[in-house]
Amino acid sequence: MKKFLIILVAVLGFATVASAQPKALGIRIGSGVDLSYENYAGGANFLEFEAGLDNYHANDFHLDGVYNFMIAEPDWTPGTWGFYAGPGASVAAWTDSDLDESRVYAGFLGNLGLEYTFNIPLQLSLDIRPRVMFGDGHVWTQGIFTFGFGARYAF
Repeated sequence: MKKFLIILVAVLGFATVASAQPKALGIRIGSGVDLSYENYAGGANFLEFEAGLDNYHANDFHLDGVYNFMIAEPDWTPGTWGFYAGPGASVAAWTDSDLDESRVYAGFLGNLGLEYTFNIPLQLSLDIRPRVMFGDGHVWTQGIFTFGFGARYAF
């Protein structure tokens, strides 16, 4: 019973801390359309997760995760600018219609961006993402550099 109570208190404590961090949910338009989620991870740094479809292949789906370091730290009050950069990882999968087989690529990406959080719960961002993807014994040569525009609801 004692272990159960300790675990319960720890889980509730972590949930409280996670829910107290600023978050943002929206879309990012770049080489395709992504559903974007940001969660701040201590200080001004934040995690960014995206799931979306690319324009390079039919039935293409990808997942990205980036840990962004805030280079120019704002005070996170509404009406502030932020300049960030960070490393991440990506996985993409699609069906090659010419060969009638599935392809899976995984790799690394970087992120360099500028965002503005308005006095209303709206956040806009511009970024560039260099990406190196590997799979099927090849390097994915499409979309090595993608520019993106994001619009998110900040809460």
